[in-house]
Amino acid sequence: MSAYHPLTEQEAIQIALSLDVFFPQGAVLTSREIGDGNLNLVFHITDSASGKSLIMKQALPYAKVVGESWPLTLDRARIESEKLILEGKLAPGLVPSVYKYDPELYLTIMEDLSDHIIMRQGLIGGTRYPKFADDISTFMARTLFFTSDLGMNQQEKKLQVKAFINPELCKITEDLIFDDPYTDSPNNSFDPAIRDAAEALWQDQELHLEVAILRDKFLTNAQALLHGDLHTGSVFVTPESTKVIDPEFAYYGPIGFDIGAVIANLLLNFAGQEHWIADADKRNDFRQYLTNTVRDVWNLFDQKFRALWNEHGLDRLASSTPAYQDYYMDRLLQDAVGFAGCKMVRRIVGLSHVVDIDRIPDAAAKEKAQRLALAIGTTLIRNNRKAQSIEEVIDAALSQANN
Repeated sequence: MSAYHPLTEQEAIQIALSLDVFFPQGAVLTSREIGDGNLNLVFHITDSASGKSLIMKQALPYAKVVGESWPLTLDRARIESEKLILEGKLAPGLVPSVYKYDPELYLTIMEDLSDHIIMRQGLIGGTRYPKFADDISTFMARTLFFTSDLGMNQQEKKLQVKAFINPELCKITEDLIFDDPYTDSPNNSFDPAIRDAAEALWQDQELHLEVAILRDKFLTNAQALLHGDLHTGSVFVTPESTKVIDPEFAYYGPIGFDIGAVIANLLLNFAGQEHWIADADKRNDFRQYLTNTVRDVWNLFDQKFRALWNEHGLDRLASSTPAYQDYYMDRLLQDAVGFAGCKMVRRIVGLSHVVDIDRIPDAAAKEKAQRLALAIGTTLIRNNRKAQSIEEVIDAALSQANN
């Protein structure tokens, strides 16, 4: 195969056939381009005779959601591949297996997860995932602890920070989450029905202060190697299995950002259920499941991260000072609360929304869900530095929903 160019489906098939001992000799493969994301081509390669299949993901040199006018680095494919491989070592079974990375084509070939469903779609349909909180808390605790100064040699960590410098994708986050929603940016996208709420964001200096503090943490606090885009569209699930995908936004940043992203997307679905479950009692019951999941995600993460610290902590002073561990975990919670709020606000007024809310067909229900998500998000942002318990996040969601 020649140097970089976007692959055709036939070229993807030829690459798949060249893999050592994956497909049977003489296999007749079919390919389907299934990329519905913003940045990549994704091919689903199958052999109907053997039932074997795989996924090929190729980075494009521009943002697919916008077009060639928004160029992007292809190196993000290397970052994603290396991060997936590292995650597979630190959190076995919780990410797809990587079969091969082609550095010339910026192409990652990996396990097919067609027997799973994108979690966002499952939640919209009212499906519950009893293993998710346990699995995602394990994933975050292990991938974040063992890439932090607490869990790895600090000089080796500095070299790893260098390997995962990801300025172009970080710039997307910096602008779309921590800047655009708080000004009249051409990148913003929102329904005219909530223009008053968007304009209120632009004028709210108290809110701007909190966002500026959180933005500074995102820019400067290289605590651990983040997934960087850990939303429910980046998680494939069944009731028995959880697989985290798409870590192309990986970089060294504040641990609370990944945790906050998970919380935010559970609460965005909480808001979207205004439409998806019409019966009020059933809707309240599912929202209770979602808030219980928020609680479990944080509490299990807190327990597991502390356990890893107590058993594997490498920093002598941090590990021999119990009060420091409490201080550190309290700060992570506060960061997670603030980042969750920022992620919620962005998904309502910024570029690139969530289908939990965006695909609500009824205009009145959609507006109500949007305003609920903004109310929860701004409450979390305002209160993040005072947060003492995950219960405050749940109280914010429930109180806003009952207003």
